[in-house]
Amino acid sequence: MSIFHSLNVSASALTAQRLRMDVISSNMANVDSTRGKQVDGDWQPYRRKTVTLQPKEGQFSSFLQAAKGVHSHGNAGNGVVVTRVKEDLETPFKLVFDPSHPDANEEGYVEMPNIDPLREMIDLMSATRSYEANVTTLNANKSMLMKALEIGR
Repeated sequence: MSIFHSLNVSASALTAQRLRMDVISSNMANVDSTRGKQVDGDWQPYRRKTVTLQPKEGQFSSFLQAAKGVHSHGNAGNGVVVTRVKEDLETPFKLVFDPSHPDANEEGYVEMPNIDPLREMIDLMSATRSYEANVTTLNANKSMLMKALEIGR
């Protein structure tokens, strides 16, 4: 695997983690948004969004085979790609009693987004640490490339 290939792997990871942080930030910004989108004429609260990642052109088995030294078809370590940003349809909306709210139902309850700020902060910390780890890897690769250029002088 060339040094340039490893730079591309780190770059793809940085891009993916940055998008993950952006989606988490959007979730946090909409924690109180009772009007996310309109369905059949009625407003629904904002739904939590999640990012799905997968390896680029390869599966875990190809990485395992490469680590063992077994040559397989395809390249190990091709980076990561965002396959989709999806709405969390499984977690129910939270009901909050607030009869004065304009979106309250007949019983005085308001449907609030299915966002747990604590969970979002944990996901944000995870994405941030992954981003920082990839920056470190990118800098190490850059340093090795510079050393290789110095040897060539």
